[in-house]
Amino acid sequence: MKRAYTNGILLDGTEQMQPEAHKILLTEDDKIIAIVDEGVDLDGYEVIDLHGGYLCPGLINLHVHLAGNGKPGAKPRDNAALVRKILSNGLTRAVAYRLVCSYAKLELLGGVTTIRTVGGIADFDTRCRDDAAAGRLLAPRILAANEGISVPGGHMAGSVAVAAHNNAEALAQLKKASGQKVDLVKLMITGGVLDATEKGTPGELKMKPEMVKAVCDEAHKLGYTVAAHTESPEGVKVALENGVDSIEHGAKMDDETIRLYKERGAFVCTTISPALPYALFDTAVSGASEKDQYNGKIVFDGVVESAKTALANGIPVALGNDVGCPYITQYDFWRELCYFHKYCGVSNQFALYTATLRNAQLAGVGDVTGSIEPGKSADFIVTKHNPLEDLRALQHLELVVCRGHVIKKPNPKRNKTVDALLDPYLE
Repeated sequence: MKRAYTNGILLDGTEQMQPEAHKILLTEDDKIIAIVDEGVDLDGYEVIDLHGGYLCPGLINLHVHLAGNGKPGAKPRDNAALVRKILSNGLTRAVAYRLVCSYAKLELLGGVTTIRTVGGIADFDTRCRDDAAAGRLLAPRILAANEGISVPGGHMAGSVAVAAHNNAEALAQLKKASGQKVDLVKLMITGGVLDATEKGTPGELKMKPEMVKAVCDEAHKLGYTVAAHTESPEGVKVALENGVDSIEHGAKMDDETIRLYKERGAFVCTTISPALPYALFDTAVSGASEKDQYNGKIVFDGVVESAKTALANGIPVALGNDVGCPYITQYDFWRELCYFHKYCGVSNQFALYTATLRNAQLAGVGDVTGSIEPGKSADFIVTKHNPLEDLRALQHLELVVCRGHVIKKPNPKRNKTVDALLDPYLE
């Protein structure tokens, strides 16, 4: 199928992108084949009139958990027990897999055309990836890690990560993941906000350095990159010293940490969204304890400071929103760009570049997607207003195209309560 997208204003996704009017984007099947001037012969093309909308690359979310929907609960739940129940029989597994696929579809309807999953249930993420690639379901391109590797009592152990008691068990899980043909490996090196048993101790180191090194060494031999949940300065250093390729979340850096990032050639995947509710919401709304709010503020400040320091020192920065955490929904990645602009001080242009071409490059798919140029996948979105003027334009989409598949007027069902709580933090 050959299509011509006319009467649009192009934003190509590069760092210096500027609106380009009077251009026509030509695609064939799942590829962009040309960008031409108005007035060319479009015989043989299906013409799609964009009515002056802004066409830019589809967003790329590099920190996703497809097993969650972000709906906050009245009280904490036992995720490990829930996962055991889900995996207990064929029927519950089938229902859960369909739910995971529906969450992937929500990402797409929210304008995200590529996701990187960093902890999931069983092999659901790679299955969803393959079913989407084969056209059996509607979902973004997926780079999948399946279950992460944690330790007993570690972050997400028993839910979206497997608890390894020793190096042998960690390497056995890596071998299992390799058999599932994952795209990357995820480690849970530190705890998080809710893991901390005391006030002032979020991101406590959980995984021993020798386990981190053993997994990283073997993963690299197998051709995988390693992403690591790390929310403390100590955890970041352990991760970088022992071979991790990307720090997920991050923490405040000193000169030694900056040096380690550069020596390792690692990047930080900034995730401002998940800590914001714990840090900034009134506890009467979030239901967080004083301890959790205090620790949430430490993590929130650490993530923001990490991104600022990285940007100032030439360390690559990616964006993800840790979707699945409370208040972080599968359709709202655009908020992470707004937070990046507000709290880290980057321009709208740089935020959009980071969430498109830069994310694609850091995820290893920059030759496939992330910008509007011939030869790349037909992955793009259309907004009515200019996101370079206001990133909130990304909330309301006129069109989503992923691998050439066109979705007109995508309209994901929104959680109005969550939206009302989060909207003030965009101002």
